[in-house]
Amino acid sequence: MISIIALFWALCVVCVINMARYFSSLRALLVVLRGCDPLLYQYVDGAGFFTSRGQPGKQVRLVRYIWLQRYRDHHDEEFIRRCERVRGQFILTSALCGLVLVSLVALLIWH
Repeated sequence: MISIIALFWALCVVCVINMARYFSSLRALLVVLRGCDPLLYQYVDGAGFFTSRGQPGKQVRLVRYIWLQRYRDHHDEEFIRRCERVRGQFILTSALCGLVLVSLVALLIWH
């Protein structure tokens, strides 16, 4: 019989792997953005995005930009494709993190 605890930890590992994929795709998106739209790159604090001096307000701008699909009118096809990928991975990672939290609460109640 499969252990519920083992399933929970497997779900946690899958969630962490997807978070790593999401951040990797986001980093690749910023590299493409730097080349195709320097003004937008500065607007979302592309140079300081993954540093400790990064500005969370500007980082939220990029998340909002992608979430509201404002990239659809952009001139660069590569950038649009990367944004679609990041958006899909964000939705998947958010759903997995929610599932981990629900599973954790269920485990706490069950045990």
